[in-house]
Parts: sequence; structure tokens; C-alpha cells
Amino acid sequence: MPYIRLVNVTKRFGQVTAVNELNLEIEKGECFSMLGPSGCGKTTTLRMLAGFEDLSDGEIHVGGRLFSSPRQNFYLPPEKRDFGMVFQAFAVWPHLSVYENVAFPLRIRKLPKAEIERRATDALRSTNLLGAAAGSPENLSGGGKQRVALARALAINPDVMLLDEPLSSLDPHLREEMRFEIKELQRKYGFAIVYVTHDQAEAMALSDRIMVMRQGEMQQIDSPLNVYNNPANRFVFSFIGLSNFLRVSRTDGHAGLGTGSLPTELAPPEGLPPHSGLTLASRPSEIDFLAQGGLRGKVSRKSFLGEIVDYHLRLEDGQSLRVQKNRRLPGPEEGESCGLLLRRPFWYTDEN
Repeated sequence: MPYIRLVNVTKRFGQVTAVNELNLEIEKGECFSMLGPSGCGKTTTLRMLAGFEDLSDGEIHVGGRLFSSPRQNFYLPPEKRDFGMVFQAFAVWPHLSVYENVAFPLRIRKLPKAEIERRATDALRSTNLLGAAAGSPENLSGGGKQRVALARALAINPDVMLLDEPLSSLDPHLREEMRFEIKELQRKYGFAIVYVTHDQAEAMALSDRIMVMRQGEMQQIDSPLNVYNNPANRFVFSFIGLSNFLRVSRTDGHAGLGTGSLPTELAPPEGLPPHSGLTLASRPSEIDFLAQGGLRGKVSRKSFLGEIVDYHLRLEDGQSLRVQKNRRLPGPEEGESCGLLLRRPFWYTDEN
């Protein structure tokens, strides 16, 4: 049985529906990410799970217990849900030592002194903060302050850890380092993680499963690999990874770009609605250069990005396309014409 269940969860703010009939199941010990652009409803969903927002409709169950249900007039307050919570802002108290920051929620629970000492020390040790326990969190770096927040959440021994964009204020190097530390802590303690982010790299690196959201609705739930390789619709394709979209015209049953026909290997698949507009989608990393044949284009810009060379091309009908290749592979120069082979094309209609 799933450990966390959201059943037809809906949240309205006046006339605006922030989350619409969301159904979701999360297993114990799973790292589950909610991914999407700003305003898609992911943070609102997390806040409803935490108890900071009540539901407009639906139910939330955790560990077989009912946590929220407007229809049953039941709402369990946040302090009784025993979730660990880490926010985007570090939310550490500068007037307390690192140790007291971590021990504070345990003191609120009126645990025995020896138990507080044991739990706080273990949490500080797990986050590599034991040497800084007596000092002020103000003397720590951004990554250090976020470790204090993690240690404080760990100290209550949660079964579920809620993380709301916890790494977005860190620099790229610290962000990558902390992402792996969070995963190691999950392996050690076995808690479930519900992770909110708009950063697809974080979601891909951390998650067992990802839910992509748009305008309050779930678009796809799957493993990171399947979300990337088999996007459910055009929005998911555009949001996960880099993407190209080419508008394709259809006349008398023939598909083409501008006045030119598509190469035979790029013929649209059968079964697409005959009168809908067509879009040809591709990943920049899944396009090869050809000396002959393929789509024809001219390199308008070539940029060296370390291990990758980034090409921007202008096609014969004026549409643009982006290609990324390993720097060790040969490729055309700026101003040169070339052919393009789209190794894994996706087709979308106006309806999807």
C-alpha cells in the first residue's frame, strides 16, 4: 500500500484553481520530485501535504492515517504530522548556536534531555556539522546553513522529508554537492522525500520518479529516464531537456518545411489527425550532420561550451534548429551548409 496518497486534491484561491483534482501515490523510502515552471501548483501541493494550506477538496492520507479532508471536516495541523521540512530560505536562527538550531524542535516536543542530545548529535554528525555545533550558523556558508536546516529536519526522525527548492539559492558547485548529500541521507535513514523544484537537473539526479506539472494539473509521472525518453506530450518534451520544434505544413497529404518536402525518413507517422497542424520535435543531442541528404541548413552560430559544441542552424524555410555535439567530433563551420539527420524525431499535433 502506498505510504502517501493524494485523492482528487484540489486547491482554489478565489476563482483561481491552483491544483486541480490531483491523484498521487508515493511509496515509503521513495524520492519523488514535483517538477514544473513557476505557478504550476507544485509548491501549493507540498504546502497542502505539510498542512500549511488546507484543501478545497479531496483527501490526503499518510501511513494509513487521514491527514486532510474538507468533506469530513478533518485537518491535522502541521506540528502533528511529524514531517521534516526544508525550505528554499535557510530559515536558521542566528541567535542560536548550530547545535541549538538542531535541538530546538526536539525541545518543543519536550523530549528527555538525553534523547535530545543523542538525536541532535547524530543529525549533526550525519550532515558533517559536528565540528561547528558550538558556533553561530551566521559563520557558515550557504551550503553550511542548508546543512543546519537538513540536520534540524533529520533530528525528529521523520518518515517523510519535504523539500521546497532547498538548493536554488546555492551556487552551482554547492548545489551539485548538496544534491548527492541529500540522496545519501535518504539511503541512510530510509525516509521518503517529496522534492519541489523547477530545476530539471536536480529532479533527474535525485528522483526515483518525477511528476511534471502544468497549470495545476499532472502531465506525467514516471522515472527520470522515461520522462526524458518518452514524454507524454509536447509540454513535457519542451520542459525536460533542450528541445527543437519545427512547424510542418501539410498540403494534399504531403508534409514539408516551407516549399520543400521532408526527407523520406522524416515522413509523419500514420494515424495523425489529417487536418491538424503538425510539429516535428527533436533533441539537439540527437541530431547528426550529413554531407548529403537530410534536412538542409546553414550554420549561423557555433559556440564552444567545454565538452560540447553548440550549433545554431537556419533551415531553408527560415526556421532555426539547434545541434549539440561532442567537441571531438567533426562539424561544419559558421556559414557552411550541411544536412541534418534527426535520429529520434517526435511528432505532435495541435491537439497535444
